[in-house]
Amino acid sequence: MNMAAVIWRKLPRRICNQRAYSKPTGCTEATKPECEVRDVNDRQAERYGRTILCLPKEASVLKDYKIHAKPAAYNSTIRRPGQNVSSETDDYNDNFSLFLENVPSALGIKQVRNTYTVTCSRRLSSVRNTLLDLVYNKSSEEQGSAARWPAATTRQKLDPDIAEIYDTKEDPRGFQKLSDAYRVLCFNSFEQSEPLSAEEGQRILCNVSFLKSSLTPETISDHFHRLSWLPAEQREALKADSRFAMLCRYSVDSRGAFTLPQLLQLFEAIVRLQISSSSSHTFLKAYEAEFCRRVWDMEFSQLLFVADLWRCLGRSVPQYMEIVLSCVALRWKGLTMPQLVQLLYVIGENRRAPPELMQKLEWLLSTYLEQMNLEEVGAACLGFFKSKNGFSEQLMKRIGDKVSARIEDISSYSLVNVMKMFRYTHVDHLPFLKRLGEVAPEKIPNIGTQGVMHIVLACASLHYRDKNLLEAVASKVPSKVHYCRSKDVAKYLWSFSTLNYEPENAEEFFGSLTEQLHRKMREFERFPEHLLTALLALAFMGRFPHDLIDVALSPQFVKLAMEESPFELKKDLFTLDGTVAIECPDYQGHRLPLQLQQEVTEMLWNFARQDICVKPEVVEAATLLQIMLGGPQFVKNHMILPHTRSADLEVHFDRTGEPLPLTMDAADEKVKKLEFKFSGVPVTDQLISQLAKRRVDRPIVKSEPDNMTGNEGAETGKTMLRAEVGLEDRGRPGLSLKVFRSGVPLTDSLLNTLTNSKIPVKQATNQPQGPSAIQKLAVQISNRNHYCYGSRVLLGLHSMKRRQLVQAGYVVVELPHWEWFPLLKRTRSEKLSYLHQKLYNSLD
Repeated sequence: MNMAAVIWRKLPRRICNQRAYSKPTGCTEATKPECEVRDVNDRQAERYGRTILCLPKEASVLKDYKIHAKPAAYNSTIRRPGQNVSSETDDYNDNFSLFLENVPSALGIKQVRNTYTVTCSRRLSSVRNTLLDLVYNKSSEEQGSAARWPAATTRQKLDPDIAEIYDTKEDPRGFQKLSDAYRVLCFNSFEQSEPLSAEEGQRILCNVSFLKSSLTPETISDHFHRLSWLPAEQREALKADSRFAMLCRYSVDSRGAFTLPQLLQLFEAIVRLQISSSSSHTFLKAYEAEFCRRVWDMEFSQLLFVADLWRCLGRSVPQYMEIVLSCVALRWKGLTMPQLVQLLYVIGENRRAPPELMQKLEWLLSTYLEQMNLEEVGAACLGFFKSKNGFSEQLMKRIGDKVSARIEDISSYSLVNVMKMFRYTHVDHLPFLKRLGEVAPEKIPNIGTQGVMHIVLACASLHYRDKNLLEAVASKVPSKVHYCRSKDVAKYLWSFSTLNYEPENAEEFFGSLTEQLHRKMREFERFPEHLLTALLALAFMGRFPHDLIDVALSPQFVKLAMEESPFELKKDLFTLDGTVAIECPDYQGHRLPLQLQQEVTEMLWNFARQDICVKPEVVEAATLLQIMLGGPQFVKNHMILPHTRSADLEVHFDRTGEPLPLTMDAADEKVKKLEFKFSGVPVTDQLISQLAKRRVDRPIVKSEPDNMTGNEGAETGKTMLRAEVGLEDRGRPGLSLKVFRSGVPLTDSLLNTLTNSKIPVKQATNQPQGPSAIQKLAVQISNRNHYCYGSRVLLGLHSMKRRQLVQAGYVVVELPHWEWFPLLKRTRSEKLSYLHQKLYNSLD
C-alpha cells in the first residue's frame, strides 16, 4: 500500500492556533473535467514544448493533513488602536519592491518578519489609455468574433456609442483571432478555463508558507499557473497576500533553475494576473534579464510569445527586443508568414527596429503578400508605420491593388492602418482612393472620430480632394466633436483647409471644432503645436478667432512653443503673425517681437535662395523677363511675403505700362560691368557718315572739351547726334527703336555703349512717386504641388498667399505648370512671346 510521506516540523507556538489549510490536491478527474484539461494541456504543450504533469492521485491523501496558522504573526506592523482589517491590507501595498531589493535570499521568513506583499493595478499604466473614448470602432470581423470573447461583448453592451470604443491593447491584435497559427505566438487574454476555487487558492498559498524555500521550480511554476485561474474579483486579494509575495520571491531566486517550458508557463501566469505595478519593477526586471540570457536558446515562436507577453503586461523591454531583433536579423529567412506578421506587430508596439532589418522584412513581406488576409496587411502596415519605416512604391502599389479589390471587407481598423502608410510613403494610388471615396459614406459613420481623422489626414497629405468622402466626414464631426482630442481637432481643420474645401455645413463644422479648441486649452500646455496647426488651418479659410490668436502670440505661449515642443514652431508662429498683420486690421492682441520676425525671415530666405530661387523653371522665367524688360534691375526674385514661405518674381510698371527698376543695386552693378568692358567710343564725322550712309561736311560732335566731364560730354554728344540725324521715338522707351531717316536702327543700348553713358541710373532716380503711380506684379511659377491632386484647385496655403498678395496691392500673374513647363522645351522666342502676353494682359 502506497503511503504519502509527511515531514513534521516544529513550529512556533504562536502560529498554531488559528487558520486551517491543507496541501493542494493533484489535478485529477474529480477536480477538472477531462475535455477541458485536454484542451488546455494540448495548447500549452504546443506552446511550451512539453505536457503538463499533474500530481498523482495518491497525493490526494494529504488533503486530510491540517495544521493551524496565524499569518498575522508574520507581519511586523504594529496594529494601531481603531485600525481595521482593510487598513492593515493597505499597509502591505508598498512593501513588495522593498522586500525584493533589500532582503537577502539566504534569510529565512521569520528573520525578515514577512512584511512584504504584492500590489498592482489591473489597468495598464499609460496616459494614452485614459483616452480610450476617442478612437476607432470595432471592425466587422472583430465584432463577429466578440461572441467568442465574452469580455468584449460585455463592454460593447455597456457603452452607448460603440463606434467610439477603442482598446489600445486588444484592437491592434484583431488579426490574431482569425487564424489558429497565431495561437502559439501570442497571449490570449480571453482564453477560458475552469476557475480555481477560493479554497483551492488558499491551500496553494498555505503550501507555499509551509514548504518555503524547499519549493522546487516545477512546483513554483505550477502554483503560479493554477493561481492565475482565480476569478478576476479575487486576484487583487491574492496580490495583496504576503504568501503570494513569498512565492514571487522564491520564483526570482529559482529563475535560473527553471526549464524553458516552466519559465514560459510561469510568465504567462504573471501576465494573466497582471503583475505590472511600480512596486513589482524589480521582480519583472529580474525576469527580463533571465529572458535576455535565454534568447539564443529559444525558437522563433517562443521569442515572439515572450515579446507578446511583455506587450500585454504593458512594459517596454528594449534590451530584450534588441537581442531578439539581432537574432532575427541572422535567421530572418526562416520566418513563416504568421511569424512575420506577429513580429511586425511586436516591432510596431515597441516603436523601434534597425532599418537594415526592416528592409529584409519588407522583401519577405512582398513574397508573402498574396497569402495574407486584409487584417494581416493592416497589421504589417501599422508595424512599419509605428517604427518609422516605409514601404517601397512598388509594394505600396501592390497593397493598394489588394485592398481596393476588397475594400468592403476590410475592417475599419485595418483600413486606417493602410491609410497611415499611404500618408507616410506619399504614394498616390488613384484606383484605391477612388474606391475609398465610393465606400466612405457607408464606412465613415461606423468609424470612431480618431480613425476618421487619420483617413482624412492621409487624403490631405496626398492632396486628394474627394467630395463624397469630405462631406461624409463633415456630417459626422459636429455630433462627435466631444470625442476629439486637441490633436484630432487640429488635424481635422488642417485636412479640410489644406484641401481648400468648405463643406455644405461649413459654419457648423468649423464652428464646432473652434469651440472644441476653447474646451481643450489645457491640452495645449503639453502640445502647443496643435493650437498653431489649428489656427493656421483656420487662417487658410479666412477664419480668425482673435481670442485664440491672442493666446498663441502671447509671450508665455511663444516661449512654451519654442522651448517645450519637440517641433520647430518658429515658422508657424511667423506665418500666423504675418497673416494677422495683413488680414486682421482690427486685431489688437499680441504680436511677435520684431527680433523674432527678422530671425525667421532670414532663416526662410536662406532656404529659399538654396531651394526655391534656383529651380530651373524659376531661373528661366527670371532670365527671360530681364531680357524682355531691359535688364536685371527690372526683375526681383525674392520673398514678397516672407511668412508665406515661398518666393516670387516682382515686376513694377508705371501708369503708361513702362517697366520700372526695382533696385539701385542691380542698375549700379550693370553699369559697372559696362564701364569695365567698354572704355567709350568717340563719335566722329567718319563714324556718323558710315552709320547714316551720307556725306557730312561739318563735324557733328567734337572730342570732349577739357572742361567737360565724361557724363556731360556723353550726353552732349548724344543730343547733337539725335538733332543731326533726326531720331524719331516710336513705341515705349526701353522697348522701342530709334530709327534714322535712312533706315539704320540705332537703339538706346547702342547709344549708351557709344557714349559710355549712365542713363539707367538716372532713370532709376526719376522713378514715379506714390503707390498709385506704380503697378506691382507678383509673377508666380507654380507646380503641381500647389494644387489638389489631378485638379486646378489651389491648396489652402497657396490660396491664402494669393489672397494676401492682392490685399497687399499686387496683381498676381501666374505661370501655371500645365502651360509653363511644356514651354521650357520650346524656343526662346515662343517663351518671350508667352511672357509678354502674360504681363501686359495683366496690366490691361
